[in-house]
Amino acid sequence: MKKILLLDKETLGEGVDLSPFGTLGQVIERGTIKSEEEMLALAGDPLCADAHILLCNKAPITARVLDAFKNLAYVGVFATGVNNVDTAHAAKKSVTLCNVPDYSSDAVAQLVFTFILMSAGNTFSYVKDTQKGDWTTSPSFSMIRYPLTELQGKTLGILGYGSIGKKVARLGLAFGMEVLVHTRTPRKAEGVRFVSKKELLEHSDFLSLNAPLTAQTARFINEESLSLMKPTAVLINTARGGLVDEQALARALKDGQIACACLDVLQKEPMDKDCALLGLENCLITPHIAWAPLQTRQRLARIAFENLQAFLNGTPQNEVL
Repeated sequence: MKKILLLDKETLGEGVDLSPFGTLGQVIERGTIKSEEEMLALAGDPLCADAHILLCNKAPITARVLDAFKNLAYVGVFATGVNNVDTAHAAKKSVTLCNVPDYSSDAVAQLVFTFILMSAGNTFSYVKDTQKGDWTTSPSFSMIRYPLTELQGKTLGILGYGSIGKKVARLGLAFGMEVLVHTRTPRKAEGVRFVSKKELLEHSDFLSLNAPLTAQTARFINEESLSLMKPTAVLINTARGGLVDEQALARALKDGQIACACLDVLQKEPMDKDCALLGLENCLITPHIAWAPLQTRQRLARIAFENLQAFLNGTPQNEVL
């Protein structure tokens, strides 16, 4: 029977059943693993050392870790991104690496538009003031205190045009927005205009980052790119924290260089207590939950199970390598 080392179960939250993996082999569960040293300690544990299969979310699967697990044949990631895995070394060692693509596209696009609608309607500020009781003393029936914006006719910019970017674009078109996209591989799409990086930054009223973190996209938002954006622009990042230079963004928000930022991801997670963005009134931050609706997480677990089942049957699916 194959030995399956199951890590990071806690990161999947409540309501996700991982018991089906027990039908595929001997499952050994370990908690959330955050460091290479912890992984190497597992590789030295007699119960875990001979694992054939490793399932994880964010545990660091470095070259040293891959070398330490001598019998390892398969790494399954409970995610789409595989930034935590040394993919080149896994390929060198003929370790099959599988991810779960597209499982969260609807959920992430949903949060993008939650952010857009909240910022367009200043919803958070209105709710906060109403909860304080301000409406009870309003001289008028309608307490119009903060600007409200119609999305019709506004420009939605999207970095990246994978499954999430496409869904965000469709939602933007449904609201009557002009949709601009900057991507590595421009193509034709009805209602969408593909533009340069400069055009994207200069013309977007709402700019949604939906690209993977690569050498080309790292710190896409920086001092220079922020200087090109409208002072009324809203930045939305539900992709990866590394797409944004947080120090530059904090300065831009304080100086009114852009109006607002809505972020679900940061460079370091959990958030640092001294993060430059913490406490800024024009920066709305959620704790990396775009992917986390229950149905989305259940879908993730089901596909991860199907990936491993397919591998054991000799027909791997969703291979990254």
